[in-house]
Amino acid sequence: MKTLVRGVFLAMVLWSSWACGKDKDYLITITTRHGEIKAILFDDTPEHKNNFIELAKAGRFDSTTFHRVIQGFMVQGGDVFGKEGLPAQEWPTLPAEIRSNHIHRKGMIAAARQGDNINPQKRSNGSQFYIVQGRTYEELELTTDFTALQKAVFQFMQLGTQQALKQEYTRLFQEEKFDSLTNLLLSKRDEIQETLKIKLTKDYTPEQIKAYAEVGGTPHLDFEYTVFGEVLSGLDVVDKIAAEPTTREVPNQPVYMKVSVEKVSRKKIEKEFGYVYPAIQ
Repeated sequence: MKTLVRGVFLAMVLWSSWACGKDKDYLITITTRHGEIKAILFDDTPEHKNNFIELAKAGRFDSTTFHRVIQGFMVQGGDVFGKEGLPAQEWPTLPAEIRSNHIHRKGMIAAARQGDNINPQKRSNGSQFYIVQGRTYEELELTTDFTALQKAVFQFMQLGTQQALKQEYTRLFQEEKFDSLTNLLLSKRDEIQETLKIKLTKDYTPEQIKAYAEVGGTPHLDFEYTVFGEVLSGLDVVDKIAAEPTTREVPNQPVYMKVSVEKVSRKKIEKEFGYVYPAIQ
């Protein structure tokens, strides 16, 4: 009987510890000379979440910089291994954890990586991350697969009935009126799609379309890079970093970071920052 009671008590303790663990999450604080950025990391990208937390706990992000800054696009930093003098060919990588529910909306945190030509598995850099700034998009622009459209339009312009389109395309390109050229392609998207019987659109949910229209982001990176976290507060700090004067995308004055983590109840995070955790964790 004593053995049974002891076993039941141990099971209750273990369950209680597990339940308490699920009730809490890591709150990330990135401190810069422009202020603090508060963020959380997603449970459905566990490799990236655990790796980031381990690096932060060890203080390895501290004194790294936001070393690549592009206004209207993103700010990138956290080059731990470069700071530590590890040869680039030896930098650790992480397996891709690309999820369809995580898009590059403004304020999302994603992992940098090498290009597909040498990294077809889309493995992430083991430390470097970027925070999305981006811009807003109209639905037609957002839902168009521009890579496919650019290829299709050349095939479409070879049709005898499309000589006027070919001439207009050539004129706009030669005059470097690229915004007008983009609008021309968008106006022809559905006609080209129907004529050539090919898909020239991207699939986004209504919620994702609304997010890009109202908040903005960088949709051309969607489903190519692992998005593993989200800024809860401090988007103004991201904007200030993005506005830094640069030379070849490197800030003229270094923007150093210090990264800390603190375990906080999920209810407190939801209450303080208005974040809503997914129903299933």
